[in-house]
Parts: sequence; C-alpha cells; structure tokens
Amino acid sequence: MEKRESATLGREDVLRAYRLMLLSRRVDDKEIQLKQQNLAFFQINGAGHECIQVAAAMHLFAERDWFFTYYRDRALALSLGETAEEMLQGAVGAEAGPDSRGRQMPNHFSIKRLHLGPASSPTGTQFLQAVGFAEAGRFLDGVSTAPQRLSKGEVVWVSSGDGTTSQGEFWESLNTACNLRLPVLYCIQDNGYAISVPTRVQTAGGSISKLVASFPGLGIFEVDGCDFVESYRVMGEAVAYVRAGNGPALVHAHVVRPYSHSLSDDERSYKTEEERQREAQRDPIMRTAALLRDHHGVSQEELDRIGAEVQAEVNVAADRALASPQPDPADWAANIYSPSVDPTSPSLASQPVFVDSAPKTMVDLLNACLRDELGRDERIVVFGEDVADASDEERLEEVKGKGGVFKVTHGLQRQFGGRRVFNSPLAEANIVGRAIGMALRGLKPVVEIQFFDYIWPAFMQLRDELANIRWRTGGAWSSPVVVRVAIGGYLKGGGPYHSQSGEVTFTHIPGLRVVMPSNALDANGLLRTAIRCDDPVIFLEHKHLYRQTHNKSPYPGSEYTVPFGKAAVVREGEDLTIVTYGATVVRSVQAAKRLEAELGLSAEVVDLRSLAPYDWEAIAASVRKTGRALVVHEDALSWGYGAEIAARIGDELFPWLDAPVRRHAAKDTFVAYAPVLEETILPQPESILAAMKRLASF
Repeated sequence: MEKRESATLGREDVLRAYRLMLLSRRVDDKEIQLKQQNLAFFQINGAGHECIQVAAAMHLFAERDWFFTYYRDRALALSLGETAEEMLQGAVGAEAGPDSRGRQMPNHFSIKRLHLGPASSPTGTQFLQAVGFAEAGRFLDGVSTAPQRLSKGEVVWVSSGDGTTSQGEFWESLNTACNLRLPVLYCIQDNGYAISVPTRVQTAGGSISKLVASFPGLGIFEVDGCDFVESYRVMGEAVAYVRAGNGPALVHAHVVRPYSHSLSDDERSYKTEEERQREAQRDPIMRTAALLRDHHGVSQEELDRIGAEVQAEVNVAADRALASPQPDPADWAANIYSPSVDPTSPSLASQPVFVDSAPKTMVDLLNACLRDELGRDERIVVFGEDVADASDEERLEEVKGKGGVFKVTHGLQRQFGGRRVFNSPLAEANIVGRAIGMALRGLKPVVEIQFFDYIWPAFMQLRDELANIRWRTGGAWSSPVVVRVAIGGYLKGGGPYHSQSGEVTFTHIPGLRVVMPSNALDANGLLRTAIRCDDPVIFLEHKHLYRQTHNKSPYPGSEYTVPFGKAAVVREGEDLTIVTYGATVVRSVQAAKRLEAELGLSAEVVDLRSLAPYDWEAIAASVRKTGRALVVHEDALSWGYGAEIAARIGDELFPWLDAPVRRHAAKDTFVAYAPVLEETILPQPESILAAMKRLASF
C-alpha cells in the first residue's frame, strides 16, 4: 500500500488500511472453512492483530526494510505485497506457495522479493536471526562485493506474541541489539494469552515493556494495538527512532485474539464468556469501521460494498489456490542441500603444496586455513566466546592475545581487525542464531562453540533453523554457516562436561554436513572445503588431537581442499576392516599393528573423515576384500554412529561377510574425571585389539 510520512491520516488512508485489515480477517475465515472441509490441513489466525500490523506497514517498505515475522503477521504480509492467493496456496500446500512450496505449515511468511525472512514454527528463534541480519547489514556497508547492501535508515522488523518473550533468545537478542545499537524494531503483539496461559503468568509484573525498561538505548513504545490512529502514530515514532540510528525499539501493542489460538484450540475452555465479550468490543476491524463512519463520513453501505469486494477477492483466490498443483512427490529431497555447490566433488581432492617441511599441529593448520580464507573472502566473519585476541583492540599492543581457549583463532583479530574477528556473549544460541541471520544476508560466518558439551542451548537454532532453511523455503533462502566445535575426551581431567562426544545427534539431521578430521592435514583441507561449501557444516575438532605429534603435517598451501564423503585408508589390510574416525583412528592403527605382530593378521583401517555424508563406497570395497567389519568410535555404544554403519554393512554386504558385524565404542555412561575411570570408559588400543581378536576368531 502507499506509504505516508505525514502524521495526518486522511479518509483514503484509513479506507485502504481498513480494507487490508478486512482482507486479512477474511483470509483467516476462508482458511478455517477450508480446514473444516479438509481442503487445508492446519490453520492459525492473525485475528485481532490486524490493526497494529497495517499501521506498521504504512511506515515500512518492502524494498528497503527487512522482516522477521511470526505466524500471526498475516496483515503485515498482505500490506507488504503478498496476495490472498499466495497465502491460500500455502494453506492448501500447493507447489506454487511462495513461502515454502508446500514444505511447512501456512502463515510462515518467507517471500524474498518482499524482504520477508524465512519464518518457522519455533517461537523466538527469529529474534537472534533478525539481530544477526541487522548486524550483517552494517558489515556489508563496507564490503565492495556486497550482494545486499545496507539501505540508509533501514529497519529490521521482528515480531512475536507476548508469550514468546518468555524465551531466553528474546533476552539474548535484546542484549546484543542494545549493545551494538542495531536498527531492530521489535513488535510484541500482546493479546493477553500464550495459547491458554495469561500474560500475568508468563511475565513478571504482567508487562513486557516495563520489564525491559532497563536495557540501555532501547526505545520503548506502548500502544493500544486495536486503535488505528494511535497505532499509526506510535509506529511512526518507533520507526523514526530506529531510522535515526538510535538503536533498537520495542513496540508493546495491546491487541486481542477474538478467535482461538488455532483450530487445535478452543478458547472457551479457559476464557469466560464475559471476557470474550469484552475482547469482542475491542475488535480492531469493528473499531476502524466505526472510525470511518464517525470521523470520515463513510456510510455503512460503502463499508458493506468493501466487505463484499474483499469476500469476492478471497473466494476467487481460494478457487485458484485449490486448482494449483500439489508438489511433485519426486521432489521430496530438493533443496535439502545446495543444488549448485557440491562439497563431495572429486575436483576438491587436491594435492598439498608444501611450502616448507616444518610439521605443524592441528591447531596450527586450522589457524592457517582461517587466515587463508579470511584473506580470500571479505564476507567471512569469525566469532564466538573468547575467539578474539582482545575485545578492546587498544590493548593488543600490551597483551599477547587470547585467540580461543585452544588458540585456534590466535592472531586473526590482529591481522584482520575486530570488525571481522570478535567475541560474542557467553551464549551459544546467540552465536548460532546471529550467524544464521548474517548468512541469510550473504556473509559467511565461521563461528566457534567452545565445547561440544555446551552446544545444547543452540540446538533449536541448529536443528530447527540452520539445517532446514533452504529446504523449507523451497530453495529461496540459505544459511551456509560453519560451526566449529571442540569435542571429545582422552583428556585426563575433562570429566562429564568437557569430554563428551555425541556427533550422532547431528549426523541424524538432514541438511547438515558433519566432518571430524583425525589429523592436521585433513583438518586444514576439510575446513577449507567447509568454508567454501554452500551448506551449513558442523566441523568437529577433537581436543585431544589439537597438539599431538603423531598427526602433524607441513602447511599444504592456501588452496588445499579435501572433499566431504571421501574416506582415507590409513592402513592397508586383508583380514578384517576397521571403520573409524576422530581420536580412535590412531588407537585403531596401534591395535592393528599389535594384531599383526601377535597373530599375523592384517587389519585395514578406514578413517571416514566425513560423517555426513560418509564414504560408503570405501567401506564396501574394504569389507568385500576382508569379509569382516568392526566399527570403532569414541561415543557411547548404544544408538551410536556405528549402529548405522553396521546395519548397512549387514544389509548390503551380507554375501561377503565371514563373521557378524561388530561394534566397539565407549561404555554407555558419561566420561569421568578420574583418569582410571576415563581410560576404562573410552576405547583404548587394548580394548580395540581384544575386539579385533574376537572378530578374527569367529
């Protein structure tokens, strides 16, 4: 709709706004009807929220600003340019539905041409993504090759209901947005309930705007979101505050929810009839209609005509949506991974060009790769807890620099500056959520999670957001973040919170690439592939292997890459196959040498290197040759990574097997602090050798 910068609202302005509000409500009603007819499969409405959203859209621009919405933002999306037909295509799961092409529930507004970011169902994940997106806009303003340059005075909108402000990521996002004075406009649409839980139970004091009042630089605006004139005025003030560079603003809009939360809910179970009647009196469509009649001389006949026109538009849109083809079942896997960049390509199997012969540790060569790639691509940013040399750059002349607890990022800030290498708060969801937002805008974040044991606050962002953005938006959006994670035990003193494995948690998730090198040379080449990859990568760095002497290598050059899904046979053998990765590679080789010395049997050791995808061809070739297979890994045995490999060997290679497929892994417990317990729990060369002997004797 036409934008107005003036605070004065004329008759035509209010009429256009009323029509958009009514259109939003009638699309809701049509979706409800389609759901009742089993022609749509889910419905969640935006009823009662229309006024504040349309008012906001009169101050915002689809071609200038950016929007991270939530499922009630129907009126906003319509005001920005999404059509009723496009929305109803989403409701019926049509292939043409621009939000997701039938991949996810309706009302997840994600149209790139309208600057609508990739919305999803988890409540609150959008906050950190919006912050990262705004942060990336500021960064790209200084990048010559920026694909999406910052618009002067741009606003990044992010919205939610009042219940979602209970999520920790809301508070983490405010912390960063205020700390960096980012142009983020929060719109909290408070309808009094999170499904059936009232605001007074959700929020201390019952008011989110009062609760956040201590955040420095946060502009706070509270408004009756059912009053169009006030909503227009307050939204104008909030947008102007952000556009002026003052930092973020929060609009606390009091709205109503005249319908139940969704068709899966019946509000009569927890709202009294008296309360429902009070809310009905505040209905923004009724109040805007009264405004038009009482203050702008619009007759009831004209309002009825608008209503009939809107209903006819929605009916036609529904008929067209129902006639739109459903997705092709054959396309179920489309856009799980990048269709344009293949990290498994044989062309990535390059040869190292050793500049000098000095052997380097895994830490050294990871650091060297990051230096190379930061120099090659100005879009790369590196951040996480403690990764900078010093948060205060003026101290770099006086201190040696931190550069990560394991020193993997040491010296990078000195060379490339705090704009590209910087510290984050101690908050894993903050790290990953911001990185997702940055990558959506075209940056290439390489972030660090300090310990795998503490990755879990970020799991919602990793599993429900990062992994499936490309797939659930039908390929419209992608977020190729590299998440570096220190993992594993064999530390003598790590204990249950610094020694765990758990890679199978991530290899189980479609959309993620998961790699785990066992030596310095592979670490360098695999990290370079990960950074140049167009998919999200979980890059697992075994802490015990960081500074071992047995896995050192000279620097292989700035173009050395190792393809994903390509294993390495680190020891040739004829009598049995060991499939392994990470810190159990060297232990398996040690056990294999002892097997040959004691029994004269040769074991072939296959280092997977890449866990998702993995090199099935290498496994199959080895097992066909030896007839026996032992899968060895550091994580616990039950439901571990080896179970999938063993099952597939038994399924597809049964004719070649001379013995059952066996697994050897950690005991089904946690890694203990005392060295004697840790050694008992984790696979050791002696225990691997014993497993090999049992398999060989079958």
